[in-house]
Amino acid sequence: MLIALEGIDGSGKSTQAKLLARWLRGRGFRVHLTGEPTQGEIGRLLRRVLRKAELLSRSEALLFAADRSEHVREIQEALASGAVVVTDRYVYSSYAYQHASGIDMRWLRQVNSFAPEADMVLCLDLPAEEALSRIGVQRRLSGEHYERADFLEKVRRVYLKLAEGSANFEVVDAARSIEEVHADIVRRVRSRMEAGR
Repeated sequence: MLIALEGIDGSGKSTQAKLLARWLRGRGFRVHLTGEPTQGEIGRLLRRVLRKAELLSRSEALLFAADRSEHVREIQEALASGAVVVTDRYVYSSYAYQHASGIDMRWLRQVNSFAPEADMVLCLDLPAEEALSRIGVQRRLSGEHYERADFLEKVRRVYLKLAEGSANFEVVDAARSIEEVHADIVRRVRSRMEAGR
């Protein structure tokens, strides 16, 4: 099973991905916790690029897709070994962020057509202003060019639109406490796993 955690920066994806992986391991599942950008060469290049905002959106989208092609191989190997894969960001981040940057959604889907759909997408939904206050002023001043309220609201709207068109996409209210969000995610994952038996 491939579970992707998605949402705008500051929505709590990384925290919730770790908590979900720990919960699954506690129930006896083998878990492969991963994320995008990856720790590979292309992923490291992407992190540098994101800090400097030096690429055009289409070039950036292609770099994300290149990194993702490596990531998909890692995911497929983990799934083949019987692990549950929990990923902190996946292809849906490209759809949301790059489409909000003005890139055509059909083109984005075509460029990422090699990436299999996740069995379950948990989209942590949070207003942009609240997400930015969580990120903190220091990080915002030296952060990525994506970390602007108007842009993040656009990204949020794309995520919500993606959720409307997919049975595997579940929107989770991320404005609550870490514990409440985790409990909600656990309930949803347990329900999906039981339904899939």
